[in-house]
Amino acid sequence: MLNHTPKNILVAPLDWGAGHTTRCIPLMRHILDAGHRVIFAGNDRQQAIINSEMGDDAVTMVHLEGYNITYSPLNRIAQAGLLLQAPSVMAAIRNEQQWLRAAVKQYQIDGIVSDNRYGLYHSSVPSVIITHQLRVLSGMGRLPDNIVQRLHYRWLSRFGAVWVPDMPGADNLAGQLSRPAVLPPGTHYLGLLSRFSGMVLPEKDTDPDRLLVLLSGPEPQRTILSQILWPQVAAYHGPVVFAEGSDSAAAPAVIPPHVCWHKRLSGTALATEISCAGMVICRSGYSTLMDLGVFDARAILIPTPGQTEQEYLGRIMQQQGHYYCTPQSGFSLEQSLKKAQGLKDASGPERRVFDIHKEVVSQWLTTL
Repeated sequence: MLNHTPKNILVAPLDWGAGHTTRCIPLMRHILDAGHRVIFAGNDRQQAIINSEMGDDAVTMVHLEGYNITYSPLNRIAQAGLLLQAPSVMAAIRNEQQWLRAAVKQYQIDGIVSDNRYGLYHSSVPSVIITHQLRVLSGMGRLPDNIVQRLHYRWLSRFGAVWVPDMPGADNLAGQLSRPAVLPPGTHYLGLLSRFSGMVLPEKDTDPDRLLVLLSGPEPQRTILSQILWPQVAAYHGPVVFAEGSDSAAAPAVIPPHVCWHKRLSGTALATEISCAGMVICRSGYSTLMDLGVFDARAILIPTPGQTEQEYLGRIMQQQGHYYCTPQSGFSLEQSLKKAQGLKDASGPERRVFDIHKEVVSQWLTTL
C-alpha cells in the first residue's frame, strides 16, 4: 500500500538519436516502482522505443515534436550546418515552453524531468534537466567553448536541479564533459544509466568471430555509414548481425547467408546479441557506451562526423584500451578488426554504479 499520493511526472527526452530516450528508461522504471505515474512526451519514434522496451501500457504517451537536428554529409561543413540550425532549435525551445504551460494544466503535472530539452522548465512545477555534457566542446577552440558553456549554464539555471548521468570522480565515463572545474548549482550525479541495467540479462555466450553492427544517430550520417559498412560485412567470413537502427530502412537486395539483417533490435533481443557478439561496431554516443558497459562488450567505435562530443568520447575510450576508435571516412573493417585484436579484456563499470539514480530520484520525489 502506498503511503503517499501518486504524482504525475512528465519525462521528455531530446529526439537527437535514440540514446536520450533509452537512458530515461531506468528513471521511468524507478518512478513507476515508487508508485507514481509517468507521462512520456516525445515524437512517434520515441514513443515506439518506450513501448517496445517498457510495454504499451506502462506510461501515458503524449506527442511532443522534436528539435529535428540533422548533420551535413560533409564533415568540414558539419559545424557550420549545426550553427545554421540554431534559429530552428531556438524556435523549438519556445514552442515546447508554450506546449508545457498547457500540458501542466491538462495532465496535472507535479514534476518535470527533461533530458536536454531546454524549454521544459516551469515556474511553479519542480523541473530537472538531464545532461552529461556540462563542458561543451564546440570543436572551435577554448574561447568559443567557454562562451558556449556560460550560455549553457544560463539555460541550466532555469531548472531546479541538474542531473548528470555519470560518476562524480576522476574515473568517470564522460571525461571532462561531465567534470568541469565549476559545476552548475543543484548538480547531482546519477551514476550510469542503461535500459539494460534493470533487466534479467541472458547468460554471456560470446562467439569471438561474431560481429554486431548497431547503427544509430541522425541522418544522413546513419545512412552513409550503413552504405560504407554493408559491402564490407557482406564480404566478411564470420556471422554478422546487422541492425540498421531505422524503421524506414529498406532491406538490401541480396543478404548473404552469414548476415542476419534487422531494421532494429531492442529489449531482450538486443541484449542477447550484445552478449553473443565478439565485436560490436557502433557509434561512440554516450548512451551507447553506457549500454556497452553493462555487458563488458568489446567494440569498434565510429564517431558521427562533425559531432565533437562523439569524437572526444571515442578518443578517451581508446586511451583506456577497451575500445578501438576510427573515423568513418576511409573505414576498413579488415584493418579495424586487426587493430582491435590488441584490446585488453573489456572491463565495464561495476554494476552498482547503475543504481545510484534511485536515491537521487527518490529524494526528488519526496519534495513534490
